[in-house]
Amino acid sequence: MQQPFDVQIGDIDYAVFPEGNDTYVVFKDGKEYVSIQKDTDLQWIKLDAETGTPIFETDEEVNSIGREILAHIPEEEEDEEPEEED
Repeated sequence: MQQPFDVQIGDIDYAVFPEGNDTYVVFKDGKEYVSIQKDTDLQWIKLDAETGTPIFETDEEVNSIGREILAHIPEEEEDEEPEEED
């Protein structure tokens, strides 16, 4: 599984914790902020904090965080194990 990482948008730092299946828990200012899931490369869905169900409304901050997540994650990293050298 992918390790947590940080992204920055403007002056705001976010800590991103991958949950699998293109779902991420995002922390802002040291507190859990939002759970998001990838819909498309440009559209991300905010998940309800209580139920985990998708909230289908456009949220530019969520989409910005999603774009930074995609920029951080190399595609080849998804399910590959590092090769060991002999």
